[in-house]
Amino acid sequence: MENIRTITALAALAATLSAPLAAAPTAPSIPYEKYRLSNGLEVILAQDRSLPLVAVDIWYHVGAANEESSRTGFAHLFEHMMFTGTKHVPRGVAEKLLEAAGGSDSNATTSFDRTNYFDTVPSNQLELALWAHADRMGYLLDSLDQTALSNQQDVVRNKRRQRIENQPYGIVDEAVFHALFPVGHPYRPVVMGSHVDIQSARLADVRDFFKRYYRPNNATLVIAGDFDPSNAKKLVQKY
Repeated sequence: MENIRTITALAALAATLSAPLAAAPTAPSIPYEKYRLSNGLEVILAQDRSLPLVAVDIWYHVGAANEESSRTGFAHLFEHMMFTGTKHVPRGVAEKLLEAAGGSDSNATTSFDRTNYFDTVPSNQLELALWAHADRMGYLLDSLDQTALSNQQDVVRNKRRQRIENQPYGIVDEAVFHALFPVGHPYRPVVMGSHVDIQSARLADVRDFFKRYYRPNNATLVIAGDFDPSNAKKLVQKY
C-alpha cells in the first residue's frame, strides 16, 4: 500500500512538472511622452480620456536614504513642511481651493528614494493643480519659520506614536530593516525617523534641505488622465 501511495505521488509530481508553465502576466502598455524643461524639470504626460479627471504628481528625488545619520525622519518631516503655507498662499488655502474645485486624493508620501505630492482634479482644473505645486516649489522657502517647524515636529512625532509605537507589531518594519541593513546603510533607518532626531531638527537644516533637493532639476512632474497635451505643455511652461 505504501508503494502504491509513493508511485501515485511520484506520478502526480511528474504530471505537474511536465505541465506547461502559466504565461507570466504582461505589464500594461501605457503610452506616454517624456521631455525636459530648460530648468531641468522632467515632465511625463500620459493621456487617458476614459474619465474627466486628471492627476498631477510631482516626485522629488529625495527620501530617507539621503538623510544624514543624525537626521533620521528629516525627509518625512519636510513633506509635512510643504503644507505650511508659502510667501503668497497661507497655510491650507491651496488645499481649500483644490477641494472647492472638485479636487480629491490630495496628499503626499515619503519613501527611501523619493517624496511625492499629488492631486486628482476635474479635467478643467489642471491649471489650478499645477499652480499649487509650482507655488510650493517656488515660494515655500520665504515662509519657513520656527513656528511652522515646531508645529510639524509635534505632528510627526505624534504620527510615529500612532503608527509605530501604539500599533500591534508596529515596530516590526523597523526591526526588519535594522536586521537587513548594517549600520551606515542608507536603508537602515525607517522613514519615520526617531523622536530625538525629529525634535533636534533646526530651522537652518530645513532651509538647507529645501535648497538642496527641492529644485526643478531634481524633480519629475507626471500628468495623467483627461487633458490636451498641447495645452498641458503650455501650462507646465507657464508655471
